[in-house]
Order: sequence, then structure tokens, then C-alpha cells
Amino acid sequence: MRPLRSPFVHSSLRRVAVAFLLPPIVLACATGEQQGDERSAQSRALEDLFARQWEWRLDNYPELATNVGDYRANDQLTSVAPVDLERRAEETRGFLAELEAILADAGDDEAALSRTDRINADILRRQLRNSVVSHEFGDWQIPLNADSGFHIGFSRLASNVPFDTTQHYEDYIARMRAWPRLVDQQIANMRLGLARGFVLPKVVLAGYDSTYDSHLVDEPTESVFWEPFEEFPIAVPESEHERLREAGRVAIREAIVPGYRAFSDFMKGEYIPGCSDSIAATDLPDGEAYYDHLVESFTTLDLSADEVHEIGLREVARIRADMEALLERIEWKGSFDDFLTFLRTDSEFYAQTPRDLLEKASYLSKKADGQLPRFFGTLPRLPYTVEPVPDHMAPKYTSGRYVGPPEGSVRPGIYWVNTYALGSRPLYNLPALTLHEAVPGHHLQNALAKEQEKQPDFRRTSYISAFGEGWGLYCEFLGIERGMYETPYEEFGRMTYEMWRAVRLVVDTGMHAKGWTRQQTLDYLAENTALPLHEIETETDRYISWPGQALAYKMGEIKIRELRTRAEQALGDRFDIRAFHDAVLAGGSVPLPVLEESIDLFIAEALEG
Repeated sequence: MRPLRSPFVHSSLRRVAVAFLLPPIVLACATGEQQGDERSAQSRALEDLFARQWEWRLDNYPELATNVGDYRANDQLTSVAPVDLERRAEETRGFLAELEAILADAGDDEAALSRTDRINADILRRQLRNSVVSHEFGDWQIPLNADSGFHIGFSRLASNVPFDTTQHYEDYIARMRAWPRLVDQQIANMRLGLARGFVLPKVVLAGYDSTYDSHLVDEPTESVFWEPFEEFPIAVPESEHERLREAGRVAIREAIVPGYRAFSDFMKGEYIPGCSDSIAATDLPDGEAYYDHLVESFTTLDLSADEVHEIGLREVARIRADMEALLERIEWKGSFDDFLTFLRTDSEFYAQTPRDLLEKASYLSKKADGQLPRFFGTLPRLPYTVEPVPDHMAPKYTSGRYVGPPEGSVRPGIYWVNTYALGSRPLYNLPALTLHEAVPGHHLQNALAKEQEKQPDFRRTSYISAFGEGWGLYCEFLGIERGMYETPYEEFGRMTYEMWRAVRLVVDTGMHAKGWTRQQTLDYLAENTALPLHEIETETDRYISWPGQALAYKMGEIKIRELRTRAEQALGDRFDIRAFHDAVLAGGSVPLPVLEESIDLFIAEALEG
């Protein structure tokens, strides 16, 4: 699952990275100030562009600034009014033109731009293009999906801001008080979507009211926003405590609750009744082009929906054969469907209490930690912990997710485990989930990326789904070598997780481009995986409401496993698994074609050495 970052970086949590730009400038040229710098004018211009663009991000996206440890506008929320969205889009176009001019000036001259320069430029160009196209399609008119949304992200405000000083509390209160304005802007944007039929399918919003109605509390102390006022740090004078608490009470009563109530009324009275009965992205305005854009954005590959669908069918057949072979090995006497029913219904496979599930996840996390030195040469400094998915999010949420900490904070990474509906959280899937979300999956990957201080700032905070989710799924496969699957049921759990991601290639393209129904998808998942039926429903609604994102996992994992096989065959006895993994992660989050180029270079250098 995609790691949960700052909930405020994008106007919609549904989409890929948004670009943040400065107006175009004249390209840098050699001057007396540049003496002693042997880099080309194009390289210096690119570096300058990255630096200015990053400053622009921090100036224009206050929540992003907070998330990376810059507190210049901690009391503000980003405006998503159409006039501001269009201004940013226009600046994006200008910034993209400036970047293209630098690249055109450099041409194919290796002396003009280094390989690192070109990788950085390629990643930024992809982000900027995606941002422009997404804006033009109107992505900002759907700022939510079946398990995420701007209102869910905002509910984590207390976990994403500092509380070290009195001013930090003042800033937090100011952001709470700004909440109704943001709600009004998002409602206005969603009304524009309603008017043109650019909306979520109605079916995915069943039961969604828990994500906003849970914040309609009678007493401020019952709100998730009250937590920071329970205790104060030493640096906040005791004489200020009651004043801040009272200001917090007033903000929750006068801003938080009314804001969520306005959103609840809008969702129930206007949005959900006006949503579409169709589940296909291709039925949205300009839907075929829109879905093609999403397929390319999330896979970083030039593939059609039909090609992805066929890859999925082949992977499903291969993994199904592996599953059948395992049933023969354990001498299962019944049918495949009987085995799935056994896994879904036998109490031995399910925790009896939330604490039991969290303790099992914690044990597996420490076991995975102990394997890291065998498989990785470079390890991150940042630790992580295991916590339950917050109650107000859990009913519509996935089984687990990684939550990275704000930069510069004293918080760890968090491996979230969903303890809601324990009968839908099988223990046989937990090793694979842990490897994906914690280590060596998202925590290891994201912590290392943030510690790569030589990367441009925008690279250290970028997340490319095909790479990140492909890495997470590869780590589930890596668990075989690491001895993480202790029973045949846990082996089958890994297979069912891999099958789950292969099935996504079939059902995402099936529903959004080939006319599949929701029931077809439910049946296909139930027939081919051991996922609990509750999870099959929540996952299906996620694919419906977040078209294309589910394609990233398997396409990325296929590429990483392909590159490992290539390296093993080329290097033979010289293949070093630790060096290979370090090479995969060394560049942070990158498009799959860039990763392939990097591993080919790793192989060539290893052969020369």
C-alpha cells in the first residue's frame, strides 16, 4: 500500500505527484561568479531551477513546508480555490517550458548534463507533465476516494505538526479555525464536478459517512483534534495551559465540528445522490484519454490497458499453478475453493483481540529487522513502531499502511495495522503485509530516501508508485529467502498477496476499460485469492474510486524481479544480493525505465571490477 505522507501536499489524495513551480527565467550563463565551478551552464541552470522551485513549493504549500520541517506558515492551509489552482497550473506550464529549454540546450552532450542531472530532470518533467494533465482533466474536482480524502487527511493534523512551543499551539489552533474555508472550497470544487459528471461512482461511498460523522462530537474533549491539549511540553509555560485549552475548545466547537457537519450535509444531500451509477473511469468526461493517462502515470511505462490486462492474466495463471502445487504438497483433500473457505472461516487463522493482532505484527516486524544485515549494506537511522489504524478511519480502510513522520520531528515511522473487523484480518497474510509496509518495504525504502542528502529536495520527498509499490511487493517475495513464512498457510498467504496484485492488473483494466461489473471483480478476487470477503469489498471499491493506482504494484515488482534475474545471470558468482538491493534503493523513488538503466550500469561496473 502506498505510504501515507503529509495529507496536505496535494489538493487531492487520489493522484500522483503535483508539481510546484516558479515562473520561467532566463537560462544561466557563464559569468565571473561561476569561476571555479567546472559544471556546464546547463547543469548550473538546472540546479538553480530545482532550488527555486523547491522554495516556491514551501511558499505556496504551507502543509508541505511543515511536513519537511519548515515552519514558515504553520498557521495556514493551502487554498484550493479554482483561481489558485489555475494559477499554479499556469506556473507549472511555465516551469515545464523552462526545464524543456534547458534540456534542449544540452541536447545529447554528456558534458552539458551528467547522468544524475538527466535523471533528476526526467523525474521532474514526468511530475510536471502529470500535474498539468491531471489539472486539465479536473482531478481536483474529486478530492477523495473510497478510503482516503482531504477530510481524512486533515483529521491527522495533530500528528503532522510540531507541539514544542506556545507558538506551535497557536499555529495549530489557527489551522483548525481555517478548516471551514477549506471545506467550502472543496465543496465548491466537487459541485463543479457534479455539474459535468466528473464524480465518484455512488457504490463506493456506502458506509463512507463514518469518515466525517465521527468528528461531529458534542464535547471538544471527545474530538481527535483535542489530543495535543491533554498534555503540554515543558517549554509551554503552565500559565498558558488553560488559555490554550480554551482556545482549542472554541476552535473545535466553532470550526472543526461545523466544517465536518457542512461536509457531511453536502455528501448526504448533494454529492452521493448525484454520483454516477457507472464504475468505469472511461465513462467520465474524456474518460478513455483520462484512463490512458492514469495507466502511464502509475506504471511509468508506455503500455495500453489491453496490454496490462494480458500481463495480468498471464500472472494470474502462473501464480494459480504455484498455489495448486502447494495444495498438492500439503496433501489437501478438498478443492481449491474448499481450501479458501477453510482459510476464511477457521478461527485458528484469526486474532481474538486487537492486542493479539498488534503483538503478532510486532513480533514479525522484529523478526524482519533481524534479517536486514544479510540483505542490505545500507540501513536507515530512523526506527519505526506498530500502531492500529485510527478508529475513525478503520471501517473503510485497508489492512495496513506505512506512515512516514514529518521531517525534523522526533516521531518514528509507523506501521499501521487495521484491528477493525478482526475476522477479516487473517494471520496467514500478516508476514507478507509486514514485509511490504515495514521492513524491508516502505519504511526502509522511504527512510533511506529521506536520508539521501545529496538528492535535490524534490527527489527526497517524491513517491513514484510503480517503484515504491513494486519494491513493497518484491519484499514480500524476498521473505521466502529470509525465512519469514513458517507454515504452508503463511506461504499461501504470500501467494495470495501476490495473486491479489496480479488480479489487480486484470480487474482495474477490466472495470475501467473493458466493461467489467463490480460483481465480476468481487467474484474474480474471491475465486483467485484467500482474501476475506470484507477486504475484497473494500479493495474493489478502492480500485473503482482510484483508477490506475492498483496497477503500480505488480508492474513494478515484475520489473525489479526481472532486473535481479538479469544481474544474477550476468554476474554469476560475483552477484552480491546486498549490493544489488543497495543499487535499487540508491536513487530513491524513480520511474521504472530509470531503474532499469541504473541496474544495467550497476551490472556493467560490477563486471569491470
